[in-house]
Amino acid sequence: MKFIFKWLLRLVLLLVVLAVIFILSLDTILRVVAVNRIRAQTGMDVEIGRFHLGLLEPVITIKDLAIHNPPSFGGTPFLRIPEIHLEYDRDALRNQQIHLTLLRFNLGELDIVKNEAGQTNVFAFGLKLPAKGAPGGGGPGLKEIQRRTGLEFQGIDALNVSVGTVRFIDLQDQRNNREQNLGIDNLVMKNVKTTADLTGLATLVALRGGDVFGALVDQKNSGAEIQKLLGF
Repeated sequence: MKFIFKWLLRLVLLLVVLAVIFILSLDTILRVVAVNRIRAQTGMDVEIGRFHLGLLEPVITIKDLAIHNPPSFGGTPFLRIPEIHLEYDRDALRNQQIHLTLLRFNLGELDIVKNEAGQTNVFAFGLKLPAKGAPGGGGPGLKEIQRRTGLEFQGIDALNVSVGTVRFIDLQDQRNNREQNLGIDNLVMKNVKTTADLTGLATLVALRGGDVFGALVDQKNSGAEIQKLLGF
């Protein structure tokens, strides 16, 4: 009887040790899963410096996310995101809803690349101009998010956005290269429920990055056309 008890005690201790190891390595596991998922969906090289999922608090933080263009675009950088931090409502999630109490998004760098075949990465990756008259602009709208996740989007109480450098890189002619620092630092928007609530942000990005975004559209187009290019 003592023999069985000792082995049961050892088994329990082993399970406790394994549980501790799993908890300590959970963020690393999730980081690898996230990298593989993004890589599988985009075909691009991905790096994530840190991925944290709060077990006791409803928090997800991603640090130093970098996505690189495929070889057809020279393997150049595409996105560099120093931080994505979100805090969510657990009760809403239990009810199949997405309600973010805080979303902090820092876009450090966006590189728009035109390759030697004349293709532009943002268009080649599916970021196309919205159809005329399409409500809510282009891009992955709220209905698409709901379709992919099965969760109903309820809104963001506080959205904090920072945007750094935007570059245009022409692999056909380096003389066309352009770079602008948009200098948007901790712009806070409250109660974001639809893409229409982001119109002010889109306008600011279009105005400050007009020289770079202008390389994608005919020079006769106005700032409003560049705003449409951003998907708002």
